[in-house]
Amino acid sequence: MSNFLSELLGTFTLVLLGNGVVAGVVLAKTKANNAGWVVITMGWGFAVLMGILVGFPSGAHLNPAVSIGVLIDDPEFLFNDFMIYVAGQMVGAIVGAAAVVALYWNHYEATEDAGSVLATFSTGPAIRNTTVNLFSEVLGTFMLVFVIIMIGKNSVEPANILLVPFLVMSIGMSLGGVTGYAINPARDLGPRIAHFLLPVPNKGDSDWGYSWIPVVGPLLGGALAAIFAGLL
Repeated sequence: MSNFLSELLGTFTLVLLGNGVVAGVVLAKTKANNAGWVVITMGWGFAVLMGILVGFPSGAHLNPAVSIGVLIDDPEFLFNDFMIYVAGQMVGAIVGAAAVVALYWNHYEATEDAGSVLATFSTGPAIRNTTVNLFSEVLGTFMLVFVIIMIGKNSVEPANILLVPFLVMSIGMSLGGVTGYAINPARDLGPRIAHFLLPVPNKGDSDWGYSWIPVVGPLLGGALAAIFAGLL
């Protein structure tokens, strides 16, 4: 239960601050409107750092792709642990997205574009191409999990906390332009469920046809990263 709560609170923090910066940039009449991609990627990096600090007691996976990488890489991390972690991550992501809606409610009312509304919950491709979009999520998450594993093998603990947010910012700036770099099934699917369920002003379709890509891609990328890292 302690690991479940740690992952829930850490992922809640991650999504509240990460989706919050997206809402601030894309929703109408906010102080941060049109601040741009660099602000979003930096905001997500800081969100990762704060999420790690909150979720540190459980190891701060905050991401099913990281958890599946640990499941493959660490024999002491069992499948039952994996399921507990993912459950906490999903609940935290849904609640975090709901909190963003509550905070920015007036700005959702002022935003007429349904695509902009959905962007504050989940990712979507710049150009819709299933193969390329899936590869983007696999590659971005591969880099995320592979570098995290290698940091753990080669660095002291304090450095882990400081390096991962910069890793996420680097992935976002360098590889995120294709799909918006979900690289985290909980971060994308949890808020997408919230978008579907909540009476959000001016919302449109939740784009379930695309939703499997930011789930399958990161899980596959995380698994491949752990397998590759295990060969080194």
